[in-house]
Amino acid sequence: MKIMAVLIIVVALVSGANASDNASNSAAATMAVADPSRPDSDTTRDADRKPAQTLVFVGIKSGDKVADYVADSGYFTRLFASVVGSNGHVYAVEPTAFFQFEHFVKAVAELQGYAVAHPNITVTTAAALEGLKFPEKLDLFWISRNYHDLHDKFMGPVDTAAFNRAVYEALKPGGVYVILDHSAALGAPTNATETLHRIESSTVRREVEAAGFKFDSESSILANPADPRTAKVFDQTIRGKTDQFILKFRKPEQ
Repeated sequence: MKIMAVLIIVVALVSGANASDNASNSAAATMAVADPSRPDSDTTRDADRKPAQTLVFVGIKSGDKVADYVADSGYFTRLFASVVGSNGHVYAVEPTAFFQFEHFVKAVAELQGYAVAHPNITVTTAAALEGLKFPEKLDLFWISRNYHDLHDKFMGPVDTAAFNRAVYEALKPGGVYVILDHSAALGAPTNATETLHRIESSTVRREVEAAGFKFDSESSILANPADPRTAKVFDQTIRGKTDQFILKFRKPEQ
């Protein structure tokens, strides 16, 4: 009976701590989204991207060291920087393969300008795998709507096995790897990454778990059952409303 009582107390304490952490993460996410310094180009996309819910799912917290891979103009970089605060840091990685696109060049310049006034952001440009080298171990590695590009010709394609192993090495034990992407239909051809800019979540899971990661959880906050998943993500009939998945993986504690 005494052992049972102790167990009940421990469970209650853990549950209370988790509830407190969740409340703290939710408050930090809400504050980050409400930050008045966020540009209109970001805030006008919030309804579709659901940033507060996404940040809570990711579990990012004050003091975290984060990599935002293919940060583009920094939609998530700015949110991450707000949450991690002055004791944390965000490494915004801009792969050089994307610089063939004019809009990307302008977007990176915009983020570099923002980073000048925000010392907890570092913007780096490098080749796909070279961009995975960081001066410290990370709590979170994030890639949004661009994991599928690793499979595409313009990026090499990248050796995804080597990429995921490098992410694994970049993270602290217990660190989190989160991938958000456009969902491809079940059984879609492998070239759907090129033609539609989509990928099956099962493909992502298989590739990431092969690197040693353990699947943690999946969020459906960006799911859209009405998307037939047969149109290119830039098609005006579906742009901004695609069916998307968010997968969270964790590096095992050592």
